[in-house]
Amino acid sequence: MDNPLISIVSPVYGASACLPELCNRLVESLESITSDFEILLVEDYSPDDSWQVLKQMSKSNHKIKCLRFSRNFGQHYAIAAGLRNAKGKWVVVMDCDLQDQPEEIQKLYSKAQEGFEIVFARRSDRKDGIIKRTFSRIFYSVLAYLSDVEQDHEIANFGIYHKKVITQINHMPEKVRFFPTMVNWTGFRKTSVTVEHAQRSHGKSSYNFRKLLKLALDVILANSDKPMRLMLKLGFSVATFSFISAIWVSIRAINNEIPVMGYASLIVSIWLFSGLIIFMLGLTGLYIGKIFSEVKDKPIYIVDESINL
Repeated sequence: MDNPLISIVSPVYGASACLPELCNRLVESLESITSDFEILLVEDYSPDDSWQVLKQMSKSNHKIKCLRFSRNFGQHYAIAAGLRNAKGKWVVVMDCDLQDQPEEIQKLYSKAQEGFEIVFARRSDRKDGIIKRTFSRIFYSVLAYLSDVEQDHEIANFGIYHKKVITQINHMPEKVRFFPTMVNWTGFRKTSVTVEHAQRSHGKSSYNFRKLLKLALDVILANSDKPMRLMLKLGFSVATFSFISAIWVSIRAINNEIPVMGYASLIVSIWLFSGLIIFMLGLTGLYIGKIFSEVKDKPIYIVDESINL
């Protein structure tokens, strides 16, 4: 099984309770398509006993292949590790919490056979909390505006992708990984299929507001220079307004029309422009920081153990 038909890639974190059900349902669903498949589970240094559960399952089924990181690197880095080890002609990326249902893979695969290299799973009725759904909608809207790449908040990682799409993603050298944006950037023929999104049956999401905000900032800075261009436009607009104001004030001064000024307008102006300058410098610093991270060329993850690979 050097080159299976389908590879499943799923990051694992805090999911020991649902792993047996996940693998059983995956095997059952995939066997209805082909017997030639592999299941790649990447354990992102989970705080529970997920790795011990994976060890037991991989012993009884050689098609279950596992990686464990040396520390927690993050969901999208776990996906990257899975993609680099996937050998299938088609690669399915999905979460391990069973909100992405294995039974929907058949639907995705059938659509891909119509001539598409990318088939996204569209979650028409998301079973997440209202705060997460709202933040997700805002995040994808802002990301689409800043990156000039179409984004859809109903689409996440779940989908099926041809090997040539995965090959191009694996060749991307950047350190900040965000799978949906990378897939969209590759182009290729793509479509989406509406799937049923399930309730989370075990545990809770490891993404809190702070982590989501950091992810959003990293992805925007890594995929777009539009914030810098917007700051340039803002600076030009402020400079133009200041120049016009200076002419107007000069004319009034020549005509002795300026009364005695207080300090309020002066203080407000200083704080306003100082804030703009500090903000622009901070934004520039963030981009320089990202450049610094890229040129260090550290590996994006470290594998501590592997099974059946």
